[in-house]
Amino acid sequence: MTPVEISEAFRRWHDLEPEPKTELEYTTPFELLVAVALSAQATDVGVNKATRKLYPVANTPAAITALGVEGLKPYIATIGLFNTKAANVVALSEQLLERHGGEVPADRAALEALPGVGRKTANVVLNTAFGQHTMAVDTHIFRVANRMGLAPGKDVRAVENALIKRVPAPYLRHAHHWLILHGRYICKARKPDCALCPVLDLCHWPEKSLAGTAPR
Repeated sequence: MTPVEISEAFRRWHDLEPEPKTELEYTTPFELLVAVALSAQATDVGVNKATRKLYPVANTPAAITALGVEGLKPYIATIGLFNTKAANVVALSEQLLERHGGEVPADRAALEALPGVGRKTANVVLNTAFGQHTMAVDTHIFRVANRMGLAPGKDVRAVENALIKRVPAPYLRHAHHWLILHGRYICKARKPDCALCPVLDLCHWPEKSLAGTAPR
């Protein structure tokens, strides 16, 4: 995609949803951090069902630490890999208390030093909780960026770097969410709904359907 096409695509996504939000439910940076940590290989719907029960009981590093791994497990047992995730959430809670006064740091290195927190999780927290212009590339964004010709790359880091360079600055804050929503609901993996795509005419995917376009 050309810079003009990319700018126009994000203009349209902005017009459709000026303030896109994550579908994970949270009220504090810590709640977001835990929700994102739990969301690996799980759906946002499944994570929200678990945290709706967990957060009224424990939604701070101190409360999670007091709950302990065995106490946490029943709340997240419906989520995949819950044993490992319970251990990581308790361990990162302990580390937040020991090193950061119980606060979630707005710093990539500090976030990635937390147990179970990788670059993608750190990017989500930095962007969503702290408004930083980061790009968390999940399977949806990786697919959309490559399929459309928006920011092709062989791996997630290459796509992340390309997106940071190619997305116009005014749209960087929300680009992560627009691309996830587009990939989740329109540019789906197996059967993209090209007829509903608001950026179909800008897309460079050679197999795109020309069945029709959605209203601008």
